[in-house]
Amino acid sequence: MASTHSMVISMRLPTESGQRLKRMAKRHGWTPSDASARLVEEGLRRSEFAFIDFRDSSVGRQACLQGSTLAVWEVMLLVRSYKGDVRAVAEHLHWPKIKVQAAIRYAEAFPDEINDAVSENSSTDFTALSRVLPQAVDFKAGKVATTHAGHLKARKPKR
Repeated sequence: MASTHSMVISMRLPTESGQRLKRMAKRHGWTPSDASARLVEEGLRRSEFAFIDFRDSSVGRQACLQGSTLAVWEVMLLVRSYKGDVRAVAEHLHWPKIKVQAAIRYAEAFPDEINDAVSENSSTDFTALSRVLPQAVDFKAGKVATTHAGHLKARKPKR
């Protein structure tokens, strides 16, 4: 949510809100001013786009679809894989079409944000992922099984 131009607006917050803002800023490595600007921007976007919410993730704050674990960029991967067929994506997700359309509208309004997230996802391969998540397993259907102790072992696919 970078902006090249800014405007100074002063505001008063209740003490408890100011303390919560400072804690959030510290947790993310932001200044309280940056945190409040981000929260205002997110609030404006939530009011302008149906079904959009923002959540913390391992890669930072992301626009997500309400009532879902999916980020907008993840929905857009599905939209692209279904060649823009909103009905097919909605059926795939068991969502109403309007929810998929909401993700598309948000992505159209903030294409750089969504395209950057898609590119970041595309650049992550299994080796990079396993560095961050050492427990990750490169799963191939029918090739991996777990033992009773939870250890992985190879298994031949059934014929």
